[in-house]
Amino acid sequence: MNCDEARPLVDASVDRELSAADEWRVREHLAGCVPCRRAVAQVEAIARITREAPYHRAPDGLAARIVAALPPVETFDAEVANQPPRAADRVKPARNRGWRERLWPQWPAAAGAPGVRAPGLAWFGSAILLLCALGVTVTLHLRTPAADSAFVDEIVASHIRAQISGRDLDVISTDRHTVKPWFNGRIDYAPPVEDFTAQGFPLVGGRLDYVGRERVAVLVYRFRKHVIDLYVFPPGSAGPAQHAAPPRASDGYSLLRWQAAGMTWWAVTDAGPDALVGLRAALDTRLADGSTGVEARP
Repeated sequence: MNCDEARPLVDASVDRELSAADEWRVREHLAGCVPCRRAVAQVEAIARITREAPYHRAPDGLAARIVAALPPVETFDAEVANQPPRAADRVKPARNRGWRERLWPQWPAAAGAPGVRAPGLAWFGSAILLLCALGVTVTLHLRTPAADSAFVDEIVASHIRAQISGRDLDVISTDRHTVKPWFNGRIDYAPPVEDFTAQGFPLVGGRLDYVGRERVAVLVYRFRKHVIDLYVFPPGSAGPAQHAAPPRASDGYSLLRWQAAGMTWWAVTDAGPDALVGLRAALDTRLADGSTGVEARP
């Protein structure tokens, strides 16, 4: 991919609207293109400024002024329409009723009375306030789950992409002393690497992948005929730093997230959730024994 192909995809990449394949190609290009990285930084800055822009509340009485400015609307008068033709000629046409009278039929009398406020407008204003309150509540409660859901989608897409591309392993080895040094110089942290063959989870290798716009270490294990990708994120890097959660499912894949040894761990597989619980138990036991550790690189 060159700059002419990457630039039109920058906005979609920042908004996380690209497919997994296109996102991978864009990230590969950005790794070696300074001008395109500047373009991405500009788009991200604009998005950040937009999100941080102050909120301006509509002034009091705006709803009343809008309703008052609406033009009158012709209404259907059933009583006149049902009259015989000659009788209808002698009946005066129904007076045009505006929006104010439709909200409250007694508007003309009440509107002329001092100190009387139209309940139609009060109802209209209350409805607007109620909708705003509901919108704020939904936004506050759904913002974090939505972000978490987007990250889960990235994890699953990364796992699927690796399986169908045939590039699920960059280093093939069952020896942790071979797999762990392979990450040296490729990422700025050293993930704990262990083999759990005795527990039914043999190590088969590892790879690098892009998740959450960061390069991340992925340890690959086997469980019977299934592949388990174990994503390891350092503190402050990609991946939400949250407390442990029960296994979940997404598009037929099982996922498990937890914190251990100062790292965030995400495991994904097409096997059942019990497989991930077993792998986590094996890793936690090994970490508790103190036989492995995490090394952060300067």
